[in-house]
Order: sequence, then C-alpha cells, then structure tokens
Amino acid sequence: MELSCKNEYALLALIELAANYSSGDPLQIRQIAAQQQIPDRYLEQLLATLRRCGLVRSQRGAKGGYILAREPWKINLLEVMTCLDGSDAQPVEKSSPSKTVEGTVICEIWQEAHEAVNSVLQRYTLQDLCEKRDARRQLDIMYYI
Repeated sequence: MELSCKNEYALLALIELAANYSSGDPLQIRQIAAQQQIPDRYLEQLLATLRRCGLVRSQRGAKGGYILAREPWKINLLEVMTCLDGSDAQPVEKSSPSKTVEGTVICEIWQEAHEAVNSVLQRYTLQDLCEKRDARRQLDIMYYI
C-alpha cells in the first residue's frame, strides 16, 4: 500500500490546522501552502473535500480561513483516508465468490492486510501526528548541538 500525494498533502495541511487549533484562529490556504509547500489550488480542492466530510470548517471574511471541525485528538487518520479515498479504499467483498482456491486465499490475505491497515490508521489521531512531529523536531535540535 502506498501513501498517495493527495493523502500526504491532506495530512500535512491537517497537521498545520491541528497545531494551530488551540489558538482558535483560522489558517488561510496560502499560509498552509507556504508552510507545507503544497500547491495552493490543489490544497483548496483538498480542503473543500475535507470540509464536505465534516473534518474542517471554513470561515469567510478578511480573517477567514480553515479550522478543524473537532479537536485534533478526536480525528483519526482512518477518517481522513476514508474521506479522501471514499469507497475505493474498501477491499474485495468477502461474499464475492472466487473461481479458484488460489483466488480465495488471495482475497483472504488482502482482507487481513486491509484490516491491519485500518487498525493502525484508527489508532492514530491528528494530535498524535503533531506530538510525533514535535518530538522529531526536538531530536533534530539535540542532534545539531
């Protein structure tokens, strides 16, 4: 399984929003795009998708922008991936009959892998990503001293 560019950019934007959550101030697309080096137009589309899923809210006006719709510790990565990938992320149905024993074995393994991925993604929240980022930054600072 590969992390798509769309998912990576969305998670980068959500990390920025999560890190800024406590201030209560919305972030503008250009701020997020500059900080995370994401193309503005693409970020705009991603944030619109995340808004439709109820993960972020938009605020209009001069001080407008985007903020998380819920606390960072209440948004898990599985929600984000499901929002972005939709039903494409679902594995082959168990009830679909396979023509061969080999096909059945492959479907069973694929299902197990899918469940493992979902378990990991459900375990981590945006808050966890921010904490891991902050810990990594601390390690980088210590490394250079």
